[in-house]
Amino acid sequence: MANIIITGTSRGIGFEMAKLLADEGHKVLALSRNDKAIAQLNHKNISGFPFDITKSEDLKKVDDYLSQNWKIVDILINNAGMLLNQPFLETSSEAFEMVYKVNVFGVANLTKLVLPRMPKDGHVVTISSMGGVQGSVKFPGLAAYSSSKGAVITLTELWAEEFKETGPSFNVLALGAVQTEMLKEAFPGYEAPTTALEMALYIKDFALSGHKMYNGKLLQVSNSTP
Repeated sequence: MANIIITGTSRGIGFEMAKLLADEGHKVLALSRNDKAIAQLNHKNISGFPFDITKSEDLKKVDDYLSQNWKIVDILINNAGMLLNQPFLETSSEAFEMVYKVNVFGVANLTKLVLPRMPKDGHVVTISSMGGVQGSVKFPGLAAYSSSKGAVITLTELWAEEFKETGPSFNVLALGAVQTEMLKEAFPGYEAPTTALEMALYIKDFALSGHKMYNGKLLQVSNSTP
């Protein structure tokens, strides 16, 4: 059984993944700003506390938890994300920066914290978006969000190269449309063909075994546009 950290577990895909992995017997540290839904599960294999990926004091809480409870972290799933749907000329520099603080800098800072505790056969899975893939269909209003998701694709490739001798493995999944609250915010009225649970099942299986076949790779997980 693995020790697994998942961010963005208050709802949607992250919440479903935490339940699925815990039900299989894995130990899950579920991190999100709002931990109410996770706490209400009262699952013996899930631990969690309020966590803002942009705050250094909350990263310290994770460090303290790991020092006291886990010797190693087998899998890190960088699932937390912030979406901003706003015309570029109306987007303040502060708002643009905040998207990057969550989707890029926060991912980098948490990964840096966890890496020294990961074994060679560990796996870091970062969740990106089809909007961040070069050449994919793009949508107005998503300049900050989609460009930040493109950044973590490149980060993943760089991490895989830098740590190819010592591990762990790094891969990034660019998700297409999934029926989540985040999708509703970006595309009101659009009904996605994939549910949060269906995508959570796919990511769970990939996180547990995908690093045996892939490292430094972008996998496009999409059956529709957007």
